[in-house]
Amino acid sequence: MSSSSRPDRRERRRPRPWILVAAMAAVPAALLVVDELTPPDIRLGPLMVAAPPLSAAFCAPAGVLVVVLVMLPCVILSGRANHQLGSPNFPVQLATILLISLASVVAAAVRQRRERQLARSRSAVEVLQHILLRPPPARIGPLDLACLYLTADEESSVGGDLYAATVAHGRVRLLLGDAQGKGLVALETAGQVLGAFRRAARHHARMEDLVAEVEEDLRQVLAEAAAGGAPGANEGDFVTAVFLDLPADDDRRILIANLGHPPPLLLHAHLVSALDPTTPTPPLGLGDLAGARPPADTFGFPPGATLLLYTDGVVEARNRAGDFYPLAERLRRWTALPPAGLLDAIHTDLRHHVGARLGDDVAMVAIRRTVLPTPDQDR
Repeated sequence: MSSSSRPDRRERRRPRPWILVAAMAAVPAALLVVDELTPPDIRLGPLMVAAPPLSAAFCAPAGVLVVVLVMLPCVILSGRANHQLGSPNFPVQLATILLISLASVVAAAVRQRRERQLARSRSAVEVLQHILLRPPPARIGPLDLACLYLTADEESSVGGDLYAATVAHGRVRLLLGDAQGKGLVALETAGQVLGAFRRAARHHARMEDLVAEVEEDLRQVLAEAAAGGAPGANEGDFVTAVFLDLPADDDRRILIANLGHPPPLLLHAHLVSALDPTTPTPPLGLGDLAGARPPADTFGFPPGATLLLYTDGVVEARNRAGDFYPLAERLRRWTALPPAGLLDAIHTDLRHHVGARLGDDVAMVAIRRTVLPTPDQDR
């Protein structure tokens, strides 16, 4: 594939475990040094008890135990320096420290177990999402394709943006959409739409029939889920979507059905054009609000041109000044790039514009029609 479907995560370079353990163990050692250099009336020994609870937030149970083993001699040496070893209160203080240390080791074990459980659950959801978002082939006939998927929630890697591509009836059918909501509810809706699209693309030659079946399937599922009291289910849920019908031969015409989604952008000859729908239509799931849907629009798709589909997470991404990402303006400098290079350029520039984590999920698909060779080139 030209560009993989992937959740985007900024790699966080966490310190190695032994560095964290060494840093936490250095706290009581440093306090002991200071305590030795200060008068007996300044007692820093009680502060050493903070080391095990702090280490429980970052270290494994074995690491916390190491910190405890370093802290205990420091507490005893501090008590000797301050002439506290023979006092009646010192055994009570030592017992309190031991209880806090034991609780810290247990807390670290509980935290570690929950982190592992969360990692397993997150991994299972990621696998499910990767199964749903099967990247299209890098090339279908005269078409080069690339896709990119980024999630706003870097921790869960779960979002409601979706895309799919199939080849049926001698044509390439492509869908890109954005399910309302976040998390598992949006992922479930996205999976339903993707499944309905793949079935309908095989059964129907007309774009209008394909869209109608996906619409009917989604509305039925949402109604059944809402009637059954499924968590997060709502008959008012919807999915903005763009359906494309592209010929897998040299035909230069494409059909686009836009259901409340940002318009695709056509990049050709250093120009960027928005392929706006002739008649605005509501998203999937809300088709009953506007009666019969209008027919798909026909647009030209000349050789050498690139078609970019994207979700609103791209154009609604804001920088720190509150400015939206100027996608169409930035694309003018990248009209000559191949699909994979185009998506990489947008990704890098979008991250630079935002300067932090994304505010919404992002999905993009780029399709380029290959330039046909001239008769002179064939010789």
